[in-house]
Amino acid sequence: MYTIVLFAMIISVLTVAAGFYLRLDGIKARKALRWSISLYALLIAVFLMFIMPAQVKAQGPDNPSAGLAFMAAAISTGLATIGAGYAVGAVGSSALGAVSEDPKILGKTLIYVGLAEGIAIYGLIVSIMILGNL
Repeated sequence: MYTIVLFAMIISVLTVAAGFYLRLDGIKARKALRWSISLYALLIAVFLMFIMPAQVKAQGPDNPSAGLAFMAAAISTGLATIGAGYAVGAVGSSALGAVSEDPKILGKTLIYVGLAEGIAIYGLIVSIMILGNL
């Protein structure tokens, strides 16, 4: 367990160092940074899929897998909010540009931004449903 956590810390430090090096040196070689980020994402995925469930299992008399349900609720909410943030950023900047050219379409653009924000609410609803089944 400690070996994988140490390996994850080393990969994360190398990722940040590679980013600073490429940013400060002005080199166009982003291949090293892509490899480092990909390796870090793979390491986190392995950690969440194989190691974390063994550590999270809450041993209770009524529900032995309650810890996994808590982890599933956290992941569903977290990923939904990340997706909603990305969607609101893209839709909001486009809506601002469109409204600056034609102020009459403000209502339509607010609908699109609201739909993008709904993604986070769906993730929250899914996590509430998961926690309601415990």
